[in-house]
Amino acid sequence: MPHFTVHIRDEALDGTVEPRLISALTDAVGAVYGDGFRRLVGVDLIGVPQHRRGIGGVPTGKDAPRVTLSMREAAYHVAEVPDAPARLVAGVTDALSAVLGEHIREQVVVTLEGVPDGRTGVAGNVA
Repeated sequence: MPHFTVHIRDEALDGTVEPRLISALTDAVGAVYGDGFRRLVGVDLIGVPQHRRGIGGVPTGKDAPRVTLSMREAAYHVAEVPDAPARLVAGVTDALSAVLGEHIREQVVVTLEGVPDGRTGVAGNVA
């Protein structure tokens, strides 16, 4: 199951942004792997208070989203989905920029984590 963890300045989350971010990130995965994949996407939005986020050694007021997408390593290398990692990074960045504004594009960091086969589980069973 693809799972997003998004760390973002808490003040950017105002109750209206959250559903749009969740939807946009889910759409970004669906655009790469197809609409059927959307139902598998999980998203956690984690707000970081402004005084607890720094860039370049100093606290910052910038939103500066840090996004991790974790899923099975094999999903990044599916022959039917050429350039999946590049497409995911671009799609996630576009999704965040569309919801939060173009001004955050330069601050978005996307990390794709690949989980080896046999290292995840669902409902208590290795998946």
